[in-house]
Amino acid sequence: MKDHACSWLRILGAAITAGAIATAVPAANPGEPRAARTVRVTGAGFDDLRGAIVHSKRPTATGLIQVSTATVELSGDLHGRVLYQVTTVIDQQAGTLANTGDQVFSGTVAGSDPVMLHDARFRFDENLKSGTDRGSVYLVDHIAGPQVRCTLQVTGTGKDGDGNPTFTYSGECEFA
Repeated sequence: MKDHACSWLRILGAAITAGAIATAVPAANPGEPRAARTVRVTGAGFDDLRGAIVHSKRPTATGLIQVSTATVELSGDLHGRVLYQVTTVIDQQAGTLANTGDQVFSGTVAGSDPVMLHDARFRFDENLKSGTDRGSVYLVDHIAGPQVRCTLQVTGTGKDGDGNPTFTYSGECEFA
């Protein structure tokens, strides 16, 4: 009888172990996450400087450092708004302006459900003499919505009728 009880315990233990493994390893089904996909994105936007809030200005030996909050409106494959807190460093002697800081995008990406993404690495550089400006955006920190990460290159295109800087963007967004 003792051997019979031990056999039962082994069978029961094996069944429990098999059940635990079955629940720990999901079966292939339509509810599983899909493989990552990358899409090319393009569009345009403008920096709404009329509503900017300047928090501080500090003169430097060659120019100015300013901290402010502003918004950007995006159209195209990324459709929505960016709220950003920016540190602007203007070097009048070198004829340069550099923007860095933090920004949050709220909107849609390539027709997705609404998403919120954070970027703490963006950088925009402007040549104050020629007026040319370029930048890089790294919307890679997920806050809400679909799991997506976007890396963009931005090129200034001038100013709109209200004097707000305009730009085009292109890059890639990866959906997890």
